[in-house]
Amino acid sequence: MGSLAEDDNHGKVVSVSSATATALRRSGLLRVEPEGTDGKWRLLPHGKVGAVRAGEVDVMVTPKVGIERLLFLLGYAANPGFRPDDVQGAADDDLLPLMAESLARQAERALAAGVLQGYVTIDDALMTVRGRPRLGDQLSRRPGMLLPLEVRHDEYSADIPENRVLRSAMERMLTGPRLPAGTRARLIHLCGRLDGVGRLDPGRPPPHIRETRLNARYQPALRLAELVLTHQSLETGPGPLTTASFVVDMARVFEDFVTTAMREALAGRPGTTHGQYRTHLDASRLVSVRPDIVHTVDGTPRIVLDAKYKVQKDGPGTDLYQMLAYCTTLNLKRGWLAYAQGPTTPRTYRIRNTGIEVVARPLDLATSPTELLKQISHLADEIWEPPSPPMRP
Repeated sequence: MGSLAEDDNHGKVVSVSSATATALRRSGLLRVEPEGTDGKWRLLPHGKVGAVRAGEVDVMVTPKVGIERLLFLLGYAANPGFRPDDVQGAADDDLLPLMAESLARQAERALAAGVLQGYVTIDDALMTVRGRPRLGDQLSRRPGMLLPLEVRHDEYSADIPENRVLRSAMERMLTGPRLPAGTRARLIHLCGRLDGVGRLDPGRPPPHIRETRLNARYQPALRLAELVLTHQSLETGPGPLTTASFVVDMARVFEDFVTTAMREALAGRPGTTHGQYRTHLDASRLVSVRPDIVHTVDGTPRIVLDAKYKVQKDGPGTDLYQMLAYCTTLNLKRGWLAYAQGPTTPRTYRIRNTGIEVVARPLDLATSPTELLKQISHLADEIWEPPSPPMRP
C-alpha cells in the first residue's frame, strides 16, 4: 500500500475493511481515523516507525534518521559492542528487507563453520540409569515403581540457547511483509540447517546469552536476532486476518541509546550511572518520578539528564517543568536535556527565583555512528564537574 514518513502530518487515505483498519491500529504503528462514511480511513504516523502487514495490506513508516541509523541505535542500546556493519547490505529505504538481508548474511557467517553445539541438561524418564536420578519426581509421579526412572542427564546437542534464538528470529522474520524472494529462500534454508532445534516461547523475551570464546562467531547474528524477537510480532485476529509487524518507538529508542552511551562515556569516572532512576517528588513518597539518567557518587545524585526525541509542539516548556521537578527533588542546581530533534544550538534556561538552570544540547543523529558517540562523549565531558574541595575551617 505504500510508505509514510515519520513526520508526515497529513498521512494517507486508503480504502480498507473495518477489520483491517482495526488490525492496523492495534499494531501501534499508526493512528487510524475514519475519513467520511464510505469505508475510507486516514493513516497517520503515531510516534513509531516500522512496517505492518494486516491481511494483504502493507504499510511502512520510515524514520527520519534512515533505516541503518535506526538499527544502529537499537543495537547499541542493547549492546554497546554492536557494529554498524551488522546491518549493512540492503536498500536504506525499506526496513524489513534490510533487517532480513542482514540477519541472513550474519546467520550464514555464524553457521559457516558448522552448527554450534553444547551440553544441555535434559529431564527424562528412562528404562536404564543415566545421569542423576530425580528421586522427588520418581516418588510423586510413579510411587512404588522402579521403572521407568526419572533422571537428569547432560547431552551434547545443537538444541542450545544460541541456536534457539537464531532459529526463532529467522522464523519470525519470515512472517514479515516485503521480503525479497531470494532473502526469503536463504532464511528458509538456514532454518533447515537448525532442524531439531527448539523454538523460544512466543511473547517471552529472548534469554541473555553470555559471550564466550566458543560462541563468538555467533555474536553479530545474535545481536540482530534479539532485535527481531523484541520488535517483531505476529498476531492472528478474528477470522482469517493475520497481522505481522515490526514496530519501534523512536522516543524509547533514543532514550535507551543515550542511556547506554552516557553510561559508557561516564564509566571511567567515580560513581554509577542509573537508567530510569526511581525517586519521589514529595516527602510522603506518594508521587514517584523517574528521570532517564541519574549519575550518583557515593549514593548522592550528581547529574540528571533526560533524553528527548523531539520538542513538544507547544515548545520546551513541558520539558523544563519536568527537569525543574527533577532538580528540586535531587537537590541539584543544573539539569540537562539531550534532544534529537529540536534546538540546533545549545541553550541554557535559568529558572527564575530558584538558582536552577537547565541546559539543552542537540545531538545530530544524521552523523555516522562514530561521530554520534563522540558527541555523547563530549556531552559527558561537559556535564562532568569534579567535586569542589572541602572548605578549610
